Amino acid sequence: MTGTRSAALCEALATRVVVADGAMGTMLQAQDPTLEDFENLEGCNEILNLTRPDIVRSVHEEYFAVGVDCVETNTFGANTAALGEYDIPERVYELSESGARIAREVADEFTASTGQQRWVLGSMGPGTKLPTLGHAPYVKLRDGFQQNAEGLIAGGADALIVETTQDLLQTKAGILGARRALEALGSDLPLLVSLAFETTGVMLLGSEIGAALTALEPLGIDLIGLNCSTGPAEMSEHLRYLARHSRTPLMCMPNAGLPVLTKDGAHFPLGP
Repeated sequence: MTGTRSAALCEALATRVVVADGAMGTMLQAQDPTLEDFENLEGCNEILNLTRPDIVRSVHEEYFAVGVDCVETNTFGANTAALGEYDIPERVYELSESGARIAREVADEFTASTGQQRWVLGSMGPGTKLPTLGHAPYVKLRDGFQQNAEGLIAGGADALIVETTQDLLQTKAGILGARRALEALGSDLPLLVSLAFETTGVMLLGSEIGAALTALEPLGIDLIGLNCSTGPAEMSEHLRYLARHSRTPLMCMPNAGLPVLTKDGAHFPLGP
């Protein structure tokens, strides 16, 4: 079944605009999970895949209910670097698999009830370590991303999305970790890549959009684009560059503008 769903997703990406969901973390936090729900690892949203699947499920349901084509799994931090900060790096596979399984169940229910095919994008977030700056060995990060991807594939993702990367070596670790997982499991899911650009117009470590495209396109990715970091206005120039030069289809997932810090925490200024 996965093969047919993924083929249909590739067909949709090639022929029309495919709409994905939006923020996950703020939607989870809005339901006030307790410290107990987090197993005392406050802020480790991926734990909720096991302790409060109902909360995670409700987020996916809200997005599908308004008509999105795809949701991303609640696995943005299910990688060696991020889970290592909570001292649970050995749970990468388990949390990735459970996140994909919840999203898959909801997607299948909506596909059946609405007749509109819904897909699951397996989220592979960047983690907290920049290999170019020597924060962690490249091979360790790559192998962690492989476990992340293997869990997502096992849980039923229709595509893998290496997202919000700030360092091209980190991006490469994610892509090659995903490739190794696909090979190990005999799977051919599409691989999407989304980079985070700063307001300065470059990635955190200074790479320009042209450098990113040149470095990543040869790795055989199915979609390239930008996410997070800024609002739509700041992304338009980069997208213009990609539209002119990329042989790979494009994706864009902006924030609702740049976060404004208020006394109640970060606030995003743009409405839908």
